[in-house]
Amino acid sequence: MSLSQILTPSIQKAIQALFDVSVDKIEFQTTRKEFEGDITMVIFPLLKVIKSNPAELGNKIGNYLVENVSEVARFNVVSGFLNIVISDSYYLNFFNEIKNNQKFGYVTPDPADKAIMVEYSSPNTNKPLHLGHVRNNLLGYSVAEIIKASGKKVYKTQIINDRGIHICKSMLAWEKFGNGETPESSDLKGDKLVGKYYVEFDKAYKAEINQLIETGKTEEEAKKQAPIIIEAQEMLKKWEAGDEAVIALWKKMNQWVYDGFATTYTNLGVNFDKYYYESNTYLLGKDVVQVGLDKGVFEKDPDGSVWIDLTDEGLDRKIVLRSDGTAVYMTQDIGTAIQRVKDMPDVGGMVYTVGNEQDYHFKVLFLILKKLGFDWASSLYHLSYGMVDLPSGKMKSREGTVVDADDLMQDMTDTAKQISEDLGKLDSYSADEKAKLYKTIGLGALKYYILKVDPKKRILFNPEESVDFAGNTGPFIQYTYARIQSIIRKADFDFSEKTNIEELHEKEKELVKQIELFPEVIQNAAQNHSPALIANYTYDLVKEYNSFYQSVHILGEVDLTKKIFRVQLSQKVAEVIKSAFTLLGIEVPERM
Repeated sequence: MSLSQILTPSIQKAIQALFDVSVDKIEFQTTRKEFEGDITMVIFPLLKVIKSNPAELGNKIGNYLVENVSEVARFNVVSGFLNIVISDSYYLNFFNEIKNNQKFGYVTPDPADKAIMVEYSSPNTNKPLHLGHVRNNLLGYSVAEIIKASGKKVYKTQIINDRGIHICKSMLAWEKFGNGETPESSDLKGDKLVGKYYVEFDKAYKAEINQLIETGKTEEEAKKQAPIIIEAQEMLKKWEAGDEAVIALWKKMNQWVYDGFATTYTNLGVNFDKYYYESNTYLLGKDVVQVGLDKGVFEKDPDGSVWIDLTDEGLDRKIVLRSDGTAVYMTQDIGTAIQRVKDMPDVGGMVYTVGNEQDYHFKVLFLILKKLGFDWASSLYHLSYGMVDLPSGKMKSREGTVVDADDLMQDMTDTAKQISEDLGKLDSYSADEKAKLYKTIGLGALKYYILKVDPKKRILFNPEESVDFAGNTGPFIQYTYARIQSIIRKADFDFSEKTNIEELHEKEKELVKQIELFPEVIQNAAQNHSPALIANYTYDLVKEYNSFYQSVHILGEVDLTKKIFRVQLSQKVAEVIKSAFTLLGIEVPERM
């Protein structure tokens, strides 16, 4: 139980006993640094029901708590705030209760509860994953892990966009310019090979457009009449008609991409429980549209197209079926959501990790599903996130100016190697140990830099800044973890037993208080779908530990009881760092 949960009923009793008034809610906040106290009760709301001044009211409640609540040591009143000092015994009892619980903060899911499905990644099969996909994957994976830690069953999924004109562009360019090139013959990852031909298509397309403009065509005419785009459109028609040769080429090139994606996902440290493919789902919603028409949710225009009118909801009219009977993205997403619940009946809600340019789309999608009568539609959430920018500007896939995810991870590893070698502390490491450490530091830097930012904010990604060993960075936190492991290795005495320490040093108390917050931080991060809350909590914990490390002796302490407690406390801090970083998908090194 948190302090607020412990104190609330006691304060309610105090108010009842002192003033014969019942109150439903007590408001707390963190005590300001300049005042003594561990938790602060806000008095002002009580003045509406109790005729008194804040100082008198605070003092009466404070005295009652000191006399009747064992956890309360003393108090002070500042203006309308009752600052409550909690006894050392409370924190020591708490610490002894949780010190051997390596899953502290995590809640075991109740099998009877509904599951949450988290969708992320969802790439196109015409190009490799890039920096934007990295943020998407890291966010989706971390949010899934946090929701799981908060006590929910979670399924991780993605829908792969494996059909459409963009896929045909890569296929056609490979047919025209590839000379039978394969991942094996080119020594290129399959997704990079296919992405190479997507760029080649764009080059050829632009050249044909310019040629047509030189013959007197307008740019708009040239874009439509360029032979290569007409060929790509014909290929798409053949694919939709089931042409054997086109389908065979599509399957072959898509498999190259899937193999490439699998390598990237493994290196990035993310995974999935179930895959959906657009080629299997793009028609799913058409039957639902007919159901919606029968229910009066949708309406048909004279040309045969089907729409939903959401103007009363502050939105607009949205098409769900074209006049020729073909599906639009909204149709597919309606069908896919329904299919997922059919596939996994225990799913009671979904989180869609998609960039903020799709905010409107998901407002409409969720509203349509509610109007169709699905009760789980009220538990749908769009994890909307801002774009990732680089100092050099925006990325464009078709022009080949993206930051490739594999290259980015390798660059981060190389940067970590360079900085680590400059620090010169790895002489005793083997080559394999060094390589593993460089990757752990580099990827930790990348993931932390991205996840410490609120998802809704844009990020200007600076690789060098992210691998700094000081400040709010992954390597700084990893270094603190490794420092604690060094302390534990050097502790040549038994520190497993409960100590009889009676009084806490101020820095010890602050550390225990910070540890105590961890379960609440997990719940808040899950509720807000924000790994940033976990990241920044961990940084605060590490700052508090480093202050403790600088202020007291640990292994150099002469009092054995204090020494044992400080090693135990250090070990618990390390466990919480590791648990928190696991939720962010970040590894921690034993040595650094």
